[in-house]
Amino acid sequence: MSRGAFALLGAALCALKYNLDLFVARKLFHLPWSFWNYQFDSGLSLENLSQTNPRFLMVMLVLAAPFVWMGVVLTVKRLRSAGLPVWLAALFFAPYVNLFFFLILCVIPSSDQKDLPPLLGVGRIRNMLDRWLPDHPVGSAAMALLPTSLLALGLSLISTHLLQLYGLGLFVGLPLFLGLTSVLLYSYHRPRKFGSCVLVALASVALVGAAMLAVAIEGIICIIMAAPMALTVSVVGGSLGYFIQHHCWSKAVSTRVCLLLPIAMPLFISIEHVSQPPKPLFEVKSSVIVDATPERVWRHVVTFPELPAPTEMIFRLGVAYPVRAEIQGTGPGAIRYCVFSTGSFVEPIEVWDPPRLLKFGVTANPAPMQEWTPYREIHPPHLDGFLVSRAGQFRLERLPDGRTLMEGTTWYQHGLWPAEYWHWWSDAVIHRIHLRVLRHVKSLAEASP
Repeated sequence: MSRGAFALLGAALCALKYNLDLFVARKLFHLPWSFWNYQFDSGLSLENLSQTNPRFLMVMLVLAAPFVWMGVVLTVKRLRSAGLPVWLAALFFAPYVNLFFFLILCVIPSSDQKDLPPLLGVGRIRNMLDRWLPDHPVGSAAMALLPTSLLALGLSLISTHLLQLYGLGLFVGLPLFLGLTSVLLYSYHRPRKFGSCVLVALASVALVGAAMLAVAIEGIICIIMAAPMALTVSVVGGSLGYFIQHHCWSKAVSTRVCLLLPIAMPLFISIEHVSQPPKPLFEVKSSVIVDATPERVWRHVVTFPELPAPTEMIFRLGVAYPVRAEIQGTGPGAIRYCVFSTGSFVEPIEVWDPPRLLKFGVTANPAPMQEWTPYREIHPPHLDGFLVSRAGQFRLERLPDGRTLMEGTTWYQHGLWPAEYWHWWSDAVIHRIHLRVLRHVKSLAEASP
């Protein structure tokens, strides 16, 4: 399977699959459909479809099966032609990473080709790399990390501060680019061992994270949160770079892939900025049992005095935490203010049903955290409008033994992608916030007459 045939057949199958799915979704089932529906964080999950529209789910799965088979076959054939391990075909199923994987398979030559045909400008760049990159392992690693880290830092600034986009390009594309490109430059003069390639890939992400902290792009907390995903993806990129240099080592191959990625990354970020998907709505529920009747609990739910200073590490590190609750008026239309360490949530009351349900919307959100930074203060764009609470409620249920089940719920959205990764963090934080409030109300209700 040649590069050209792989690219042509892949593009044709993608176009055919998308238009077929578009026809089935819109014409037969009258449902919206877009490219984002193929990603895990599109809001269209198998669980939701199995409950709301199982027939549509079955039709889409049947339609997908032959395309999955053809895609895997083409990928395996292309890997064999390039002399790469066949098990790399597993990346066919890796969301976001597979886009860059397919792009690389369209560039690297077949194993029977000793070198790539000359391309305008590539020879000059190869001569520059020959002079610039040392052959020594330590020197080549250091010189490989420097340009890739600087370029990644510039792309991250474009994504976050210029486009205000915290998306797949930033959290998936850049770590993959860092791992792959740094390893290809590291092994430019000769193939390197797998362990050293992985270390170089991890070092590239660590260096960019340190640079973001040093130049006040991000704080420590957000860098720590992004680290598990970024480091994992960089290992994937570094491993892919290792197999490319190990199985089809060629300066021409390394040069072309290194030139391809800096072109592909800005294009990917720009396309993502133009076609951002709708933000999914997430729900977090937490509950405690109170040794008091719902009537006693109710008055402490509506408003409560100042909480003691937090002892939880997550709040001491800078994440916003609740301080007290105030209310103006009673009944539907009253305005409740939940005061946090960074500001106040403004919560118009929508349902006032004592002592069972207090439900409210949210019309104003404070900053979700105070960043830890070596500087006096920084305010990255993701602190404004990227994590937004939409509504909340307290539900009280009378238990047979006279106690009360108190349940707090928050509905929220965030604009960080991949959403499935980031909502694990946000769910955990919101659950901690719930428990801080619920336990405080519990102690007040149990101590009140």
